[in-house]
Amino acid sequence: MNAEAPIRTLSDLIARIDAGVTAGCDQDRCDGVKNALVEATTSGLELLNDEFLAPAPEGYARRLLHKDPAGRYSIVVMVWDAGQGTPLHDHSGLWCVEAVYRGKIKVVSYSRAANRCSGTGIFDFALEETLVAGVGEAGALIPPFEYHTLECDGGQPAVTIHVYGGEMSTCTLFEPVEGGGYKSVDRALGYNA
Repeated sequence: MNAEAPIRTLSDLIARIDAGVTAGCDQDRCDGVKNALVEATTSGLELLNDEFLAPAPEGYARRLLHKDPAGRYSIVVMVWDAGQGTPLHDHSGLWCVEAVYRGKIKVVSYSRAANRCSGTGIFDFALEETLVAGVGEAGALIPPFEYHTLECDGGQPAVTIHVYGGEMSTCTLFEPVEGGGYKSVDRALGYNA
């Protein structure tokens, strides 16, 4: 039985995440954050304002919901219209918990093999798992297990809430190359209005 106060507002969710990130290791931090996100996304409460729920025509929307003043974490809302998704990417060494607030998201996880040939910058990846997550489902990514793609699954927009162990302002994308493998490309990340 959960002895913590129930999540009824966005402030309650932030307070629970504040408590969760004080744990001693990434796995425990992710477990605390995941428990809070699952409760928040299954409560039936409308925690997000309309400004966070609108898709962006040029690609998935990424909106900052909250940044911890101490820099321990950030909360980002992403909106995925039908057909929108990410390329294969990492989280720049940050742990992350991702939860579905609305709709369905297809998550494909990979493991990265060693550099294909020393100095080439070409990497091989092995498919680990493919799953479709619905409302209230959450998962954690803890480096070095952070390589994945996300994609809206279905004809309706999906909304996800992501809590990162800091502010993720960059990531590495992995683009397929002719002849096999993937090359890494650094990408700066911003927020949509």
